[in-house]
Amino acid sequence: MNAPIHPPLARTDIRLQVMWNRLLSVVEEQARALVRTAFSTSAREAGDISAGVFDLDGRMLAQAVTGTPGHVNSMARSVVHFLREFPAETMRPGDHYITNDPWKGTGHLYDIVITSPAFHDGRLVALFSCTTHVVDIGGVGQSPEGRQVHHEGLFIPLLPLVREGAWDESLIRLVRANVREPVQVEGDIHALVACNLVGERRLSAMMREHGIADLDELGHHIIGRSRAGMAAEIAALPQGTWHAAMRTDGFNGLPIDLHAAVTIAGDHVAVDWTGSSGASDFGINCPMCYTEAYTAFGVKCVVGATIPNNAGTLDAVHVTAPEGTIVNAPFPAAVNARSTIGHMLPDVVYGALHQCIPGRVPAEGTSNLWNLKLGAGHGITGPTTRPFMVTTFHSGGAGARPTLDGLSATPFPSGVRNVPVEITETVAPVVIWKKEYRAGSGGAGAQRGGLGQVMEVEHRHGEPFGIFATFERVHFPARGREGGEAGAPGRLSLANGTVFRGKGFQVVPAGERLVVEMPGGGGYGPPAARDPAKAARDRALGLVAEEKSQRLHDGASGRRVPARAEDPEREPS
Repeated sequence: MNAPIHPPLARTDIRLQVMWNRLLSVVEEQARALVRTAFSTSAREAGDISAGVFDLDGRMLAQAVTGTPGHVNSMARSVVHFLREFPAETMRPGDHYITNDPWKGTGHLYDIVITSPAFHDGRLVALFSCTTHVVDIGGVGQSPEGRQVHHEGLFIPLLPLVREGAWDESLIRLVRANVREPVQVEGDIHALVACNLVGERRLSAMMREHGIADLDELGHHIIGRSRAGMAAEIAALPQGTWHAAMRTDGFNGLPIDLHAAVTIAGDHVAVDWTGSSGASDFGINCPMCYTEAYTAFGVKCVVGATIPNNAGTLDAVHVTAPEGTIVNAPFPAAVNARSTIGHMLPDVVYGALHQCIPGRVPAEGTSNLWNLKLGAGHGITGPTTRPFMVTTFHSGGAGARPTLDGLSATPFPSGVRNVPVEITETVAPVVIWKKEYRAGSGGAGAQRGGLGQVMEVEHRHGEPFGIFATFERVHFPARGREGGEAGAPGRLSLANGTVFRGKGFQVVPAGERLVVEMPGGGGYGPPAARDPAKAARDRALGLVAEEKSQRLHDGASGRRVPARAEDPEREPS
C-alpha cells in the first residue's frame, strides 16, 4: 500500500517514502510470523490478529495489512496505556508486556495484546504490539450470557510477561489453570512474543541499511503526510451533518437502536453516537475503544482509503458516545460479544454518508460474523461427553455495491477469512456435512446482495455438543439501498426443524445436526434495472431461488412486485 503523493515529494521526502514502504513490509512480516506460529485456528486460518509498530509516544506508525480493523484500530490506542503503566525509560531489551483488559485492549477478554520495546544498537527506538483472539479464556465461554465482565473469564491487567528475557512462569501457570484449552492459549501467547521479536529484528536491519539511529524524522513524515492527506480528502467533501439509524436484534427479544450523527467539518469527520440504546444487562456491550475502531474504519473505507492507516489518519476521525450507552459501556459491563454491535457500526455510518456522497457506499451486509463457537464437556453438555472447544469463522453475504454485486460469504467489516471445514474437522470432533451458498439469500437489486451460506454440523461420535451463538440479522435483515431489497434473515435450527435462538448457549442433542443458514446482503438499486445477462447467469448458477426469479421477471415485465426493503436512512419505528 503506497502513501499518497500530494504535494509533490522533495528528494529528502523520497528517501523517507522508501523507508515508509519498507516499514510497512516490516510490520507485514511481523504479522505473518504470528500467523505461522500461532496454535489456534482463529490466527492460523482466519487471520484474526493485528500487528503494528509505534513511536515512543505510543503513536502507531504502521500496521500490517494482515489483521482485522477491530484489533488494529483498538490496539492503536492501547499502546498508550502500556506506556502509562511502564514508562519507556524503565523498559529493557527482552521485555514484553501483556493485557486483555477490554477497555485498554481490544474490547473483550478473548483478545490478548502484547506490547514490546524494540532496541537498535542498545537504544530504545520503537514499540511493537500485536493481538490475537484465543480459543478460550475461561468463564461462561464464548456466550453473551454473562452479566459482568467478571463472569466472562480470566481478566489480565497490564502486566509484565517477560522481563529481560525471563518469563513470568507464575502468570503463565495462572493462565493455564483458568482456560479449557491451555496448550492452545499458551502457544498463542508465545506466538505473540515471537511476532514482536521478528518485528524488532527486521526494524533494526532496516535502520542499519538506511543509516538511521532513530525513527523521529520518519515518524514525523509518516504522521504529518497522512494527516495532511486526510485533511485534503475531507475538505473536498460536502460539509455538514447527516443522521442515520439502525435497529439490530439485541438480546432476549430486546432490540438495540444505533443512532449516528456524522459531521464533516474542515479537516476531520466527527461521528456522535448520542441516541443509541443504553447498555445491556448481557455481553453484547461495546467498550469505547472498539466503537472507535470500527467507526474510524467505516469512515476510512470511504474517505482517504488509499492512505496507510496510522496515528495521522486515525486522528482525523473523532468518535464520541455518551457513557452508559451500548457503544460506550463502562466497566464492569459484560462485553464478550461486543462485535455483534461493533461490526454494525460501519453500516450505520454509511447510511449517513450515502446522503452526503451518494453512489459511494454499499448497501447493508450481514456485517456480524456467523462464527460457529462450539464446545462440549462437563458442565456444558454433560459429564460423559469428551471436552473440546473450537471457533470456526464463517460469514453471510456482504451488501451490494453501487456498481457491483455484493460479495458472497465474505466478512465485512471484520476482514477475517473463512476457516476451511477440513481444518475444523481436524482439530475438533465434528463433521461438516454441508457448506454451500444459500440460494436466494442476497437482496435483489440492480446490483444483487451477496449470498449467505448454509452449513450442517454434527458431532463425529454422535455425542451432544453446544453452540455459543452470537448472531445478528435474524430479526432485522440487511437493508437494501436506492430501491434494492433486503437480504434474507439468518436462521439457526436443528435438522428436525427445532428453531434455536440467535444468541446464547444451546445444546445440540446427541445424533442431531445443527443447521446454520447465514443472512444475505442487501441489494442496490431497483431489481427491475438488473442487467438481464446477470439475471440469467444468477438463474443458471442457482444463486436465485426460482420463485424469487419469477417474481423479479414479473416486475421487469410491468406486473406488480412486492414493495422494496425499508429505506436504510429511515429512523427505526
